[in-house]
Amino acid sequence: MAHREFHRTEHIGWLRAAVLGANDGLISTSSLVVGVAAAEPGRAAVLLAALAGLVAGALSMAAGEYVSVSSQADTEGADLARERRELATDAETERAELAAIYVARGLTPDLASQVADQLTAHDALGAHARDELGLSDMTRARPLQAALTSALAFALGATLPLLLALAVPMSALTLTVFGTTLVLLTVLGGAAAWLGRAPLAVGAVRVAFWGAAAMGATAMVGRLFGTVV
Repeated sequence: MAHREFHRTEHIGWLRAAVLGANDGLISTSSLVVGVAAAEPGRAAVLLAALAGLVAGALSMAAGEYVSVSSQADTEGADLARERRELATDAETERAELAAIYVARGLTPDLASQVADQLTAHDALGAHARDELGLSDMTRARPLQAALTSALAFALGATLPLLLALAVPMSALTLTVFGTTLVLLTVLGGAAAWLGRAPLAVGAVRVAFWGAAAMGATAMVGRLFGTVV
């Protein structure tokens, strides 16, 4: 009976963008809130900084991810175009190249030649894209998907410090944002490690450490250089 298997590589593009976006949104906006709050201004200034950080960060993440993944997509397209030209002008050399790949993977020369012949007859460009270039439908670049996912994830991560800045008393805001952010960063770090099949504890501690460093640095800047307007 045919069955559907779940492979993380099918969704790794948008999952990676989502985890990174949420992580960045949480760290950067929490750092802004902590830094501005450390300067002891009014609540309005803290809220404005958080909201501006959310909007600017989400748009920046979307633009950066779109440009980055578009460059990857352009490279993939150029490689496929070159393979298409080579197949049109020198099909025999390309078939031999495909057979050599299968021999290197462990097939006998005769079997590798048969496999190359059949795959070339079925979908020559697809065979070269998959086995020579390492491209597939599951892992191909999707710029728009990556951009939208990053922007939404960043906004989601940034929402928590914004809500805390709105609801928590100013006297307790810095410690509340700091502690809550560290807890969520630990969860996100573990999630990122799980997606990459890395040790959960290492991923969680690594993200929490750098988040704490970012918030600590911005709090110091706010305390040293901030002034009450």
